[in-house]
Amino acid sequence: MDKAAAIKQIRDVCNAVSRELMRLHPAVPPLADKEAQEEIYKTIFELTKSVETIKKRLARLETKDDSALL
Repeated sequence: MDKAAAIKQIRDVCNAVSRELMRLHPAVPPLADKEAQEEIYKTIFELTKSVETIKKRLARLETKDDSALL
């Protein structure tokens, strides 16, 4: 696997994880437990931040590769 394929694979997985995390939101209110809901929302937020950090790092790698071509 080359670098471009690795970046694409990682980005695809990050996008899939992001979509699945969004699916959690509507399932939280029916739990009817404020403390559990707050903790779940906090954790979803932290997971989302981590996934976005990976995606930003990939974007920087691509930008770095593009500038090396000039």
